[in-house]
Amino acid sequence: MSDLSTYRNIGIFAHVDAGKTTTTERILKLTGKIHKLGEVHDGAATTDFMEQEQERGITIQSAATTAFWDDHRLNIIDTPGHVDFTIEVYRSLKVLDGGIGVFCGSGGVEPQSETNWRYANDSEVSRLIFVNKLDRLGADFYKVVDQIEKVLGANPLIMTLPIGEEDDFTGIVDLLTKKAWIWDDSGNPESYKIEEVPADLIPKVEEYREKLIETALEQDDEAMMAYLEEGEEPSIDTLKACVRKGTINLDFFPTFCGSAFKNKGIQPVLNAVVDFLPNPTEVKPQPEIDLEGNETGGFATVDPEKPLRALAFKIMDDRFGALTFTRIYSGNLKKGDNVLNTYTGKNERIGRIVEMHADERIEKDSAQAGDIVALIGMKNTQTGHTLCDTNQPATLEPMVFPDPVISIAIHPIDKAASEKMGVALGKMIQEDPSFRVETDEESGETIIKGMGELHLDIKVDILKRTHGVEVDMGAPQVAYRESITQKIEDSYTHKKQSGGAGQFAKIDYVVEPAETGSGFEFESKVTGGNVPREFWPAVQKGFQLSMEEGPLAGYPLLDVKITLMDGAFHAVDSSAIAYELASKAAYRQTMPKAGPQLMEPIMKVDVFTPDEHVGDVIGDLNRRRGMIQGQDSASTGVRIKSTAPLAEMFGYIGDLRTMTSGRGQFSMEFSHYAACPNSVAEEVIKKANQAA
Repeated sequence: MSDLSTYRNIGIFAHVDAGKTTTTERILKLTGKIHKLGEVHDGAATTDFMEQEQERGITIQSAATTAFWDDHRLNIIDTPGHVDFTIEVYRSLKVLDGGIGVFCGSGGVEPQSETNWRYANDSEVSRLIFVNKLDRLGADFYKVVDQIEKVLGANPLIMTLPIGEEDDFTGIVDLLTKKAWIWDDSGNPESYKIEEVPADLIPKVEEYREKLIETALEQDDEAMMAYLEEGEEPSIDTLKACVRKGTINLDFFPTFCGSAFKNKGIQPVLNAVVDFLPNPTEVKPQPEIDLEGNETGGFATVDPEKPLRALAFKIMDDRFGALTFTRIYSGNLKKGDNVLNTYTGKNERIGRIVEMHADERIEKDSAQAGDIVALIGMKNTQTGHTLCDTNQPATLEPMVFPDPVISIAIHPIDKAASEKMGVALGKMIQEDPSFRVETDEESGETIIKGMGELHLDIKVDILKRTHGVEVDMGAPQVAYRESITQKIEDSYTHKKQSGGAGQFAKIDYVVEPAETGSGFEFESKVTGGNVPREFWPAVQKGFQLSMEEGPLAGYPLLDVKITLMDGAFHAVDSSAIAYELASKAAYRQTMPKAGPQLMEPIMKVDVFTPDEHVGDVIGDLNRRRGMIQGQDSASTGVRIKSTAPLAEMFGYIGDLRTMTSGRGQFSMEFSHYAACPNSVAEEVIKKANQAA
């Protein structure tokens, strides 16, 4: 059995281009896992092993790898930073015990860092902060720390200070030991000397060390009293224990600085992973739930002796078949074991267990609580499914995935491609739960849906290269929704008389708009048995099924409350099916009268532009019906925060590059649904009705 106290399951996450993958590369080099450094911009990074990742210099899938540092085992997941792949970050955070948030020294807290930070807060993951790229023009460590406090509302605990900045960045000061680590210019991570703190930094080091001691000692009353009353400075071991406790409790986040690209400042981060991040047994155990999603009161405690509980968090298809990445929470798993998948209710046999190093694999005979491994040979297991002991079943809290906001129709270019496309899409859906595929019944077209243009662009690329399926793409389509604005009281009677028993159901009901984001609500206020209680679910089902198609253009209807007030029934002719049919007809009768309106997805858009193009960019966003929320100036330009309808943002990157001579950047993520202006709504409804 392995000693779980030496395990660290960690993820590295950040905004696109803050340097996550480069940081991961440096960690792998330092831990002896790789001998030659690969650079992202050369397309040679170890964890970016998909062709698409190497060409674009971005991470698309989270890659898992294992390394060792200071006799500790680090299971590391490098996650993507691009907004279209946040799903990968979300599901990785779900199974990790700790994380490293990487921030760019000149870009600071960027939009994707906010989203990822929010996910990490939701998952209650302990984190370290690494402010990277301090060798870049415009880098400012203290400004980034300030942004982390203001924008993320987090409490960074500064552990190291930079020596020099931009081109003069030479190393860091470790505040715990009051020693300076100075690297030479060889680019070799091991080429450093430990020296005394440079004289000009001593006042700053004293100031920040005092803050560090005061914040850390809040975790230990005795040491705090000794420090305040007797001026007794705590030992480094006491301070480390306090920082560890506060980090695990999420009271603060130890903050480090460096330049991964120049190999400066990575060792202290690795030491901090070992010193401050929790091992699997120190994390709040996962709650167990029943099949309806209610908590049962049980917990999957990390213990190899307990019954098996494991969560499949990612499926990856490669040339050897499907790999199911699995985090084992409790118990053991051996080759050839039979386990129960609680979602399907079927048993699965474990074919092979492998430990992953990006796309290399090391065969194992068994794995235990705390491990992250890949399983080969799982037939019906998908992302979010729980694998458990067949004799003592339990389900772990599943993952919730966001709905897609954009869709594109694709056509295979010939019959051969058509046959392969179905199989390929099936595999891709298993790998990525935020990617959906539908067939339009009217036209027979295949429609793929995803989180953004880049997301779908890469899916089509994977179809072509990985699966050899050539397709033509249609224009991107927006996922509109509908809602109602008025409260209507109405009544409907369903009668049908044919030979034998007839059908009868009468319902009196109120239809009204519900609170934003509440979906569909149903309530019954029937008294006196006019509509017997056993028929209420049928009424609810009839309305709920009808919500899939709104009255204006056939888009799903959002946020509606239905209250069943009264009705009537017939002792012989009434049945559940009669009430279901009555409520479906009532929906068609009433919804057009309830002030229906079209809703469109509004995106949070963050644009970075050089100073001289700010006016052009704002003017262009206004033309796209954008609302400017604010501007932040940085050393190299201005960041403009705004919201804009998705429908107006297609092809934006090309226009932005033209306006800013290729220097502008932007990122965009779904924010909320809002009512469409009439002119836009009329156009969309007209098109939808023509298509129908």
